[in-house]
Amino acid sequence: MSELISVAYPDAYKAADVLNAMRKLQSEYLIDLEDAAYVTKDSEGKIRLHQSVNIPAIGAVSGTFWGALIGMIFLNPLLGAAIGAGSGALTGAIADYGINDDFMKGLAAELRPNSSALFILARRYTPDKVIQELSHFGGTVLRTSLTQEAEEQLQQALNGEALPHAGAFPGTPVAQRGAQSAPP
Repeated sequence: MSELISVAYPDAYKAADVLNAMRKLQSEYLIDLEDAAYVTKDSEGKIRLHQSVNIPAIGAVSGTFWGALIGMIFLNPLLGAAIGAGSGALTGAIADYGINDDFMKGLAAELRPNSSALFILARRYTPDKVIQELSHFGGTVLRTSLTQEAEEQLQQALNGEALPHAGAFPGTPVAQRGAQSAPP
């Protein structure tokens, strides 16, 4: 089951920096991001959503491929590709993948001007390493799907307090904690 973590930052650019750090952790196989996005709120209160996955573009590429393939069957691959790209982009624009956009915008409405928030949906992660990386940036927990105890420990880490013992992060399945011996 995926875990949702959303953290607010008092800086409009901090969430983008943290997302880049999470992508680095993903390249090191320390987190498996199902979805990630950040929102910014400018001085006038305008909210901008920054998705990490461009769904319309993916739909257009997929549609182009399938449209061209079907078009080849009917001896008109260019027309098939054009129709496929258009329908794929439209389908991608309508689809809501991962974290619900309305949910993110609703939480972003609570932010102060000139601030940002990061939203992470992780399939699997190594809690001690991810929390340690998040702690470098500070922030305030907005909402998570973690247990109450795990959420409190995350906030403590973001506040610069002592990090939880490696592998002891509550609310994390044993498979994510690493190899541990079973209790007698």
